Amino acid sequence: MPYSAPGYFATILSGAVEALSEQDMHALVCPTGHQHNYERTLIEELVRAETDGAVLVLPEESRDELRELKVQGFRFVVVDPLHELDDDIPVVSASNTAGAHQATAHLLALGHRRIGAITGPTAGLATKRRLMGFHSAQVAAGVMPDPRLEAAGDFLLSGGVDAARRLLDLDEPPTAILAFNDSMALGALVVARERGLLVPDDLSVIGFDDTLEAEIAYPALTTVSQPLKELGRMAVDLLFRLMAGQPSEPLHVELATRLIRRESTAAPRH
Repeated sequence: MPYSAPGYFATILSGAVEALSEQDMHALVCPTGHQHNYERTLIEELVRAETDGAVLVLPEESRDELRELKVQGFRFVVVDPLHELDDDIPVVSASNTAGAHQATAHLLALGHRRIGAITGPTAGLATKRRLMGFHSAQVAAGVMPDPRLEAAGDFLLSGGVDAARRLLDLDEPPTAILAFNDSMALGALVVARERGLLVPDDLSVIGFDDTLEAEIAYPALTTVSQPLKELGRMAVDLLFRLMAGQPSEPLHVELATRLIRRESTAAPRH
């Protein structure tokens, strides 16, 4: 996994470790810092060490590299893939499209029509699918998506700050911002405070993930809850079945998301 400390990764890890401990097994945690070459080296070491299998969280490897790993006979499950993967590569993820659709529909129901989005890296699969949900909810409400209201971020708080500043610098700034994770939503809260904007009176902000930071933020963040712990447990369960030679259908498992309403969203001021 890229990191072990931020809430998103730590919660997935805790679910995986719990599932392993129930089978009297242990996890070797390898943070990679999103360094592709280092990650490949670690995986090669795991293969040579004859480990039982691996859970790869947000791996940097391409579709072809993961295909090669599968051909070698190494058993693994991908959690939250960075790229679109073949149907026979085991994948566990959350329903990104449905989650973003829920969040956008919530803002539309409150009366917002200029909704900004702080996306993740444009090439990422989660970004693409959340954009699909963001756009589909607007179209269903008769609102034409505006590319000028979309600012790319990097899933970090600093990226959320930079993207929120770009959105709020527009001649017609948004009345609400959907950030594609909680860290970037917290960045939007920082920018709102530095500009003297009240959340949610002047600007509604909504996140994605439902990490602990979202709950303790001020105001507490409305967000899309991903079943992060269940992602880790499900990945281990699928890996056990692969290790036992049990066929599993489907190999792509998508867990449901749900909207958590808190204090950071309200109807726009007229």
